[in-house]
Amino acid sequence: MNLMIAIIFYLATLFFVVGLLHRIRVYANIPAPLKIPTTPAPTTTGGVILRMTREVVFFDSLFKANLWTWAMGWMFHAGMALVVLRHLRYFTEPVWGWVILIQPFGIYAGIAMLMGLCGLWARRLFVERIRYISTPSDHLMILLLIGIASSGLMMQFFAHTDVIAVKNYFQGLMQFSIQPLPADAILVLHLVSVVVLLLIFPISKLLHAPGVFYSPTRNQTDNPREHRHLSTWAAKLESEK
Repeated sequence: MNLMIAIIFYLATLFFVVGLLHRIRVYANIPAPLKIPTTPAPTTTGGVILRMTREVVFFDSLFKANLWTWAMGWMFHAGMALVVLRHLRYFTEPVWGWVILIQPFGIYAGIAMLMGLCGLWARRLFVERIRYISTPSDHLMILLLIGIASSGLMMQFFAHTDVIAVKNYFQGLMQFSIQPLPADAILVLHLVSVVVLLLIFPISKLLHAPGVFYSPTRNQTDNPREHRHLSTWAAKLESEK
């Protein structure tokens, strides 16, 4: 089992990294021939950076659109971010000081993550217009994330696992040395769910995470009168005339 989980983690991580880099490359090379920032939009680069920061950190546009969805979405994303940062303790030795400081808050972040996911799933189940446009993959991805959060919390409150052995296992993976992993069913479920998430991330709607940075409605300045906008391919054609 130790070897099998190690192999699928290596393969899943490779697929995740290569797939994510490929998608980012595709996004970066897609031309934006028109000026289409959602107004009111900033007219300077600094304003665009501030707007993107508000969008990525605080979900500014979602806050203005629907407070319920914003609350559930922000709880999930903020909780997940803190949970991921907390898990850095399994990959670093010695553990960084700021990672130690956030450890007590990780449990509450996990609960917030699970509550946010349940709220977002309820939205897809009970809001008619959202249920109409939801596909099976939307529900399955939410269920996968709920499974990851739930199994993590279960190991914290009900079925404790040997976290020292888990850390040794992942430290060993980083050095290509397979170490024994606790044979706990919930731990295995948690890890396999993370592997599945790594595999589907580069080919799913979860790509909105890097994709938001390449959205022309958000990353463009609103200055069509001051500066002529040319996409890369249009500028190249014009230079060849």
